[in-house]
Amino acid sequence: MATDPTALAVFDALFASVAEEMGVTLGRTAHSPNIKERKDYSCAVFDAHGKLVAQAAHIPVHLGAMPMSVEAAMPLAPFAPGDVVILNDPYLGGTHLPDITMISPVFQKRTLVGYLVSRAHHADVGGMAPGSMPLASELYQEGLIIPPLRLMRRGRRNQEALALLLRNVRTP
Repeated sequence: MATDPTALAVFDALFASVAEEMGVTLGRTAHSPNIKERKDYSCAVFDAHGKLVAQAAHIPVHLGAMPMSVEAAMPLAPFAPGDVVILNDPYLGGTHLPDITMISPVFQKRTLVGYLVSRAHHADVGGMAPGSMPLASELYQEGLIIPPLRLMRRGRRNQEALALLLRNVRTP
């Protein structure tokens, strides 16, 4: 199958603009100064196999590890419209615990066609001290380690997971 360079350039720009607009919306709607003012977040688009399609020009260190986060979330499949997976585990594609990743599957009709992914720095994730760089000697002292889990299922909040997360941070 031949590739049309013009179509490729158009779709590349379209997907990059989706990632940029995700970032604009995240920054505009955020309550956290880390996100709203410091712009410590990144957004990207992945295909149904977890391969990077497009990324916005945000924080490079976030984007480099994002594919591993998508891969770590895939065992939770099958996904449905309205599902959202959350994680921050540095051993599963996270960067450090305050950088929380959200993964949303995208469907065309009933077929999974990709994932929209954002990663943003949060002020506190529990641990021995607030902030993002405690004097910890092991990961467990740094805060709550979130493995891939569904925060939303079919558009409905997972109240138990949300309660656990909120109970373990100083600034929800």
